[in-house]
Amino acid sequence: MTHDTSDSADIPVTHGVLYIVSTPIGNLEDISLRALKVLSSVDIIAAEDTRKTGILLNHYNIHKPLVSYYSYNEERRIPELIEKLKSGNSIAVVSDAGTPGVSDPAFRLIKAAIDEDIPVAATPGPTAFLPALISSGLPIQPFLFEGFLPVKKGRQTKLQELAKEQRTVILYESPFRLLRTLQDIQTHFGNRKICIARELTKKFEEIITTSLSQAIKHYSAKSIKGEFVIIISTERM
Repeated sequence: MTHDTSDSADIPVTHGVLYIVSTPIGNLEDISLRALKVLSSVDIIAAEDTRKTGILLNHYNIHKPLVSYYSYNEERRIPELIEKLKSGNSIAVVSDAGTPGVSDPAFRLIKAAIDEDIPVAATPGPTAFLPALISSGLPIQPFLFEGFLPVKKGRQTKLQELAKEQRTVILYESPFRLLRTLQDIQTHFGNRKICIARELTKKFEEIITTSLSQAIKHYSAKSIKGEFVIIISTERM
């Protein structure tokens, strides 16, 4: 089944459709008018964290039923959501921040919906790696978005593979593993030119383009907070 939304400046929210809705990565103003319309119109909102999504919805005076949908309950939740879609309910899926399915739950639900011939529609919007990439001053095309590295099993193998890449490599990292990841990158990649973006769109946004060795020195001397995007150039220093 296809869901034809072409040639329409005012696309209505349709029953029985799964909507993938991008939400702000920090600044609540970074939400599209269409995303607000979808969230205001669907029957159910499936949220990675209902408390965080509740803050966004309250900010825009949106009141809709919320159900939790995250990595630890998706196996149980997916059949429930599919049945609701089959019954004619429209459902919006949102993550804590950004675009669902990039590094957050959504892929398995989207696949299940497609397997059941249920229409899926995505509202384009914020994601952390693109603003980091275009602000970095590093080569944009071609690039490889890898997301989070494995924490344990397969980590060193993955780093060895990425070190051979001829494309700009983009990673996500938490503040708890940032230094370890930078040190691991240096071990496998050598001293590359990199960009590290932190807390994008927020009050304390920080974007640093420097050498890997200088980045390690910089973050070794300060308290590390926030979520990070690491962009690794093919250029050696």
